[in-house]
Amino acid sequence: MDPTLAARTLTASTEIATAALSGRDPDAVLDLVVRAAAELAEADLGLVMAGSGDGSLVVEAAYGARDFDPVGLVLSPRSSAARVARGGVPIVTDDMVTDPRTAPYVPAELRGFGPFAAAPFGTRESRLGALTVYRRRSGKPFMRGTVEVLTAFAAQAGLVLVLADGANARQRVGVYEERERLARDLHDVIVQRLYAAGMQLDLLARRPAKKLAKADAARLGDAVDQLDAAIADVRAVVRTLRNPDPEEPADLADSVRAEIAIARELLGFEPSFDLPDDIRDVPVVVADHTRAALREALSNVVRHAGALRVAVRLRRDKDVLRLTVADDGCGIPQGVTQRGLKNLRERAEKLGGRCDVRSSPRSGTTVVWEVPLGQRV
Repeated sequence: MDPTLAARTLTASTEIATAALSGRDPDAVLDLVVRAAAELAEADLGLVMAGSGDGSLVVEAAYGARDFDPVGLVLSPRSSAARVARGGVPIVTDDMVTDPRTAPYVPAELRGFGPFAAAPFGTRESRLGALTVYRRRSGKPFMRGTVEVLTAFAAQAGLVLVLADGANARQRVGVYEERERLARDLHDVIVQRLYAAGMQLDLLARRPAKKLAKADAARLGDAVDQLDAAIADVRAVVRTLRNPDPEEPADLADSVRAEIAIARELLGFEPSFDLPDDIRDVPVVVADHTRAALREALSNVVRHAGALRVAVRLRRDKDVLRLTVADDGCGIPQGVTQRGLKNLRERAEKLGGRCDVRSSPRSGTTVVWEVPLGQRV
């Protein structure tokens, strides 16, 4: 490889790694990737394409396009770029419009280009899509060395993005757990202490007037009111920590869907959700604990299970609310702290309910968390 080209490739890869691992916006990182690819290949156009569920590719980022905006362009699952994304083998042609391997599926927007090269983007275990470069019909073909550089660069950049996505997921889990810990400490410690102090002051204020001056009784009454207001404020903070969305979901079902949406990002697939009953009138305190219990259960799946399927079910059976979270993972590993399961049981018991956990390496783990709807804390 040309030493100058090798140095440019290393510089570009370092810039992309720094941006991705520092938590920069993914779209901005893709822009860096496609710009570097086009410049390294001396191409007129560069595209980053991501795979979709049906095998087609969608253009996520572009560099060099002047006459049209290719972002959002969809390529057929039979296109050469899609085959490269699936098979992991790069392709190069002098003229993609006339080459029988590529010609049938070239979209109209790209027919002004001739020389074409495509490299798999991602890793063997996590194939993200394809990185493609183009030159105008009159341009010189891509040399073999250029395609090798493009392929190596696409592999490096794809690996960086996969690692960054994993690091971001772990960071989100950490934030997830920290918010829950703060909420639990505020609710279980601070609120209880404020409540106990308020009760003591209230009892003191109720003493016969001859034993307590009227002015002192008034001050104690004001102190009790302030403690009540502080308790309300802390509980509002707890609800915000457990549900950070600016607009609180209208009911428990929406809250559960929001938690599942967060878990989907961390798991990489969509958990199933079964809600056969109307739960709109579930008391707020029960809804808060149910939401937190679901978050804890899903967090355990994300961190320990290695599952391919997760099922969430919420059912109302007369005066009992039952939450079930089942996965097909490896079960609860030996030696792993069971603090999360302890929290689940404590929450259920605080509401007068119970939490059962069944786990095995063959069948995965099922958590059944149920509480009476009439219970209050």
